[in-house]
Amino acid sequence: MIVKVFDMLIDYAPYFWKGTKVTVLLSLNAVILGAALAAALAFMKMSKYKVVSKVAAVYIDVIRGTPLIVQLWIVYLQLSKLIAFPDVIIGGVDMTRYLPCLIALTMNSGAYVAEIIRGGIQSVEKGQTEAARSLGMNHWMSMRLVILPQAIRTILPAIGNELVTMIKETAIIQYLGIADIMYARNTVATITYSILPSYYVAAIIYLLLNIVSTRGIRVWERKLQKAYN
Repeated sequence: MIVKVFDMLIDYAPYFWKGTKVTVLLSLNAVILGAALAAALAFMKMSKYKVVSKVAAVYIDVIRGTPLIVQLWIVYLQLSKLIAFPDVIIGGVDMTRYLPCLIALTMNSGAYVAEIIRGGIQSVEKGQTEAARSLGMNHWMSMRLVILPQAIRTILPAIGNELVTMIKETAIIQYLGIADIMYARNTVATITYSILPSYYVAAIIYLLLNIVSTRGIRVWERKLQKAYN
């Protein structure tokens, strides 16, 4: 079995390499856009206006309370009825399917990261806000210059961990025909009639990606800690 898995990884490397690039690119884009959405949701949830806070809370609860695969299909089917995605292929990826996947993953990531950002901001002592106000800063100035620089120590590593999670969660996009790692696995399994070895190859690739990502995040955390110390 080990020899067969190794041979498959070598012989069909172009398929898996293409799928790996799509998986990594989609994961990075989803986490970056998700972080931007999460920041907006976090500030909305902390808003003094109850309607704004409630909207953010409901969104977060709905997204966190439903499976990602369901969200993916709802986004794809619903948006297909409302707008026409560009019928173009970039880098071998069909944008009509890639963009709905990116939107669904961004929406999902944003709901989880929003709580991370809110928790990071609220972890800063209230005395810091009071001190900033006593210096004449308004709410947004104190948030930008005093609170966020301290909260970022908690927020950034957690967002890095979200990337590790997202890499694994992108496995579901195969159902929309996106040429990710699992789609490549399906293709190779169809060609070779070797189903189990193809799953081993996919597992190895996901494992390597997450090991590299985790190590990179740890290095980043140490550098971030030194910068603040």
